[in-house]
Amino acid sequence: MQRIMKKSKIHTATITGLELYYEGSITIDRDLLDQADMLPGEQVQIVNLNNGERLVTYTISGERGSGVIELNGPAARLAAIGDKVIIISYGNYDDAEAKALTPIVVFVDEKNRATQK
Repeated sequence: MQRIMKKSKIHTATITGLELYYEGSITIDRDLLDQADMLPGEQVQIVNLNNGERLVTYTISGERGSGVIELNGPAARLAAIGDKVIIISYGNYDDAEAKALTPIVVFVDEKNRATQK
């Protein structure tokens, strides 16, 4: 049996931009993608702490060190600049892998820079 488990997340990132007329996705600073072990094009769930909206989309690599967290396409209507979000990636694991899994959690500051927690 395979289980869908949380692989990693970026916790309480701040939305820095909204681009409605785009095909859809979330642009994330490449440094954060690397730290969270997320790849460009990977499916993620976005949870908006300000309004409770949840959505599924895919990642796009943003400029390294920019702190960019930008919702694109229709998802841009589900947040405001400054909203806090959690970005979660999942993986499929067999029972042994799932029991041994330690998900990566990247905490960020108000400028979307990784911090220690």
